Amino acid sequence: MSNQEPSVLVSQLIDSVKQFATLPDCRNIARDHYGNLVRRVKLLGPLFDELKDSEQQVNDHNDIDGLKSLKFALDLGLDLLKSVNHGSKTFQALQIDSTINKFHEVTTQIEEALCKIGYDRFDIPEEVKEQIQLVHSQFKRAKAQMESPDSQLQKDLTMIKMGKEPDQEMVKRLAEKLHLTTIDDLRKESLAIHEMVVSTGSGEFDSSFDTVSFVLKRINDFVMLGNPETEDSDRERRFERHRSPVIPDDFRCPISLELMKDPVIVSTGQTYERSCIQKWLDAGHKTCPKTQLTLQHTLLTPNYVLKSLISLWCESNGIELPKSQGNSKAGRTGSECDQTSVTALLEKLTNGNLNEKRAAAGELRLLAKRNADNRICIADNGAIPILVELLSSQDSRTQEHAVTALLNLSINEANKGIIVSVGAIPEIVDVLKNGSVEARENAAAALFSLSVVDEYKVAIGAAGAIPPLIDLLQHGTPRGKKDAATAIFNLCIYQGNKVRAVRAGVVGPLMRLVRDASGGMMDEALAILAIIAGHHEGKVAIGQADPIAVLVEVVRTGAPRNRENGVAILWCVCAGDVERLLSLKAVGGEDVLAELCEHGTDRAKRKAGSLLELVQRAELVEPVVDLV
Repeated sequence: MSNQEPSVLVSQLIDSVKQFATLPDCRNIARDHYGNLVRRVKLLGPLFDELKDSEQQVNDHNDIDGLKSLKFALDLGLDLLKSVNHGSKTFQALQIDSTINKFHEVTTQIEEALCKIGYDRFDIPEEVKEQIQLVHSQFKRAKAQMESPDSQLQKDLTMIKMGKEPDQEMVKRLAEKLHLTTIDDLRKESLAIHEMVVSTGSGEFDSSFDTVSFVLKRINDFVMLGNPETEDSDRERRFERHRSPVIPDDFRCPISLELMKDPVIVSTGQTYERSCIQKWLDAGHKTCPKTQLTLQHTLLTPNYVLKSLISLWCESNGIELPKSQGNSKAGRTGSECDQTSVTALLEKLTNGNLNEKRAAAGELRLLAKRNADNRICIADNGAIPILVELLSSQDSRTQEHAVTALLNLSINEANKGIIVSVGAIPEIVDVLKNGSVEARENAAAALFSLSVVDEYKVAIGAAGAIPPLIDLLQHGTPRGKKDAATAIFNLCIYQGNKVRAVRAGVVGPLMRLVRDASGGMMDEALAILAIIAGHHEGKVAIGQADPIAVLVEVVRTGAPRNRENGVAILWCVCAGDVERLLSLKAVGGEDVLAELCEHGTDRAKRKAGSLLELVQRAELVEPVVDLV
């Protein structure tokens, strides 16, 4: 090791910190994790500046190893930050669990590197030592407790993955959470998706690509049509004011300056009317007309998002529609937590008689539902352990209030950790087993909310939640069945819970829900079956339920997502089993699969094509089997 190496390392670390400092703000779902990492790394800068300016040499092998490890960790961090701050916000949201795991990995590596560096022995100012100790403590805390994703966003996206059509409120939440509230936001999102497709191919996204497109289309409609709560009189005044609208610049082709009817994107990311850019290319040009950059290829990708926006604009007779009021600050009065009221309610919750406890739990339930400030305030005042104790109350109404209050409090990510740390999961599972109808439903919803954290999926499954969820799925109210299905789906993302669900008998009830389309639970049932079919025991159990005919009918007549899940289940069940492949053929599966290859989603086309090949091979094997 040369004497120059430590000084070179220090200079490299200074450069790394500067790169962190110059990163732009993040405006996607990972912005909190992004901002925390940037802020903490920037606080390390003074240490390296002092080491560079001082006369002392870093000669200790542990210190040098620590600096090397830190440089490696910061490089990983930079790559991560650049990756999450670019690309599709919608795709980033779908991948948030993986992204958070990567942030935790980087945080862990930085903290472990700092442990190797004896910065307290360096001849540097005391205030710098104190600052490094402080930021080291921050990294240590972040390493010990991984931050959770936005539970409401996770729930909304999970419902969409399961094939549910989002209502207006859900679309509004998604638009605001993803910062896709203007035409310009949507244009940039469309471009980001295009760049991801061109650079990696749509196969990279598998089923997520279809979900991204689906979510973006719904947000398009919401943004263009505006908030439906806007008063008609306001709408009419806007209409009157814009009888002769100007075509938005983003809707005009840069070549013809006319409204685009078939917008396409070229390799530089610019959008043109297809006929105009095609004439340009046919004339032998190899550059982008607007940027003059050389085109890497001449592929023209349809800009479906912009086309949808233009279509909606035209349908409104070229008139500017009212803007979404989703970011309005109206109605926020009183959103701050009423500390006095919370304190008084907790006093009654702790020391009151049965009626007072019941009433206080009900008030806290409503306060926790009302706004984020209340959820933080109630938890900070120590309510969660008291509410967990009330889960075992013999008074059914008190128990209902307590479990629902915990459900509402769990919307806050920090509160999830508190709820689990005080031993709430077994108590919530007990309510799920033995509580009233309302208490069971809200217990199921609370378990879903907690299960967005991967490690809690394991704990919830181990606590015995899956059998009572399956019972609720069969015998609950319509709302209870949906809460149970959502919780089961999310828990089964963890491999071990798939086995628990199969062994608890989930396949039979799910197949009954698939067969009974009138029950309104087919979407959820197929989504759960698709996720457990990938496990060997799940595949065996589904195969024993005689599923082929009903699944072929789903693929023949179902909604796009149900067709996709149906063919995925068929593929798992039939692959490697000649008898089932021939049964699939016998019920008309070949024609259904061929049609899906033409008109299904990308994932459905791939599954259908692969399964069709297997059916055709099975036909060749059949005579040999007969001869034997």
